Amino acid sequence: MQIHHLNCGSIRQLEATYPGPPSARAVNHCLLVETGSEGLVLIETGLGLDDVRNPGHTLGADWVEMAQPVLDEQETAIRQIARLGYNPGDVRHIIVTHLDVDHCGGLPDFPAAQVHVMAAELDAATGQAPSFRYRPAHWAHHPNWVTYSTGSGEDWFGFASLQPQGLPPQIRLVPLGGHTAGHTGVAVHDGDRWLLHCGDAYYYHRELDDDPHPHPLLDLVQTSSEVHHDLRLGTQARLRELLRRHGDQVSIFSAHDPWELHHYLHPGQPMVLQ
Repeated sequence: MQIHHLNCGSIRQLEATYPGPPSARAVNHCLLVETGSEGLVLIETGLGLDDVRNPGHTLGADWVEMAQPVLDEQETAIRQIARLGYNPGDVRHIIVTHLDVDHCGGLPDFPAAQVHVMAAELDAATGQAPSFRYRPAHWAHHPNWVTYSTGSGEDWFGFASLQPQGLPPQIRLVPLGGHTAGHTGVAVHDGDRWLLHCGDAYYYHRELDDDPHPHPLLDLVQTSSEVHHDLRLGTQARLRELLRRHGDQVSIFSAHDPWELHHYLHPGQPMVLQ
């Protein structure tokens, strides 16, 4: 399977917490996976066309003020997929780690796709009025939801995992609790090793160090938005253990860390100031 790493929505500027890496804008790290028989799979959507064109309505004025999104139409998934030479209509499946405003804004751009999400997350998102976190405009087109429960699954390096309906076994849902009611990671095998998209299970790569160093600004965001503090910290501890035990088989990244994304877009190249 061919895998593309995309930034589907630059947001506010971040400073690195140690000498060397330059400051960079936080990102919305998405994956586009070419499966062959099942067409294209988009993992996370970032911000969509409606968000760029009418952010106050779809994203909410408070979120826009906090996140300071760039709102560049060329960063939307639908525009990037077309630039890669694909037909956006071939996106047959979308997997979202959760339904926070910045993770599912592109759903309306792919109305025919099946949208895979944990049932607890969909219940939380659709069971309340518009909020800072959940914006119903992102699913007003009535997506073709495919939901999953954590009650069953297979072992994946010590984590429970679920097989998304209609997708090959090289793609797994790996629930990572604490951030939202139904937060999940998404594991994809690239032919050599597993990639685990951790969504918002952590925000900054140094949180997975043996001696964790959260990013001051990002840590404020993640602690203010968590639904279960101890579960979130436990998930992060398990991810550190996963790296210690299986770092030769699994690579891990989160949704918003720009230094992680740079590693995949430009392997072996240092990030430089623009």
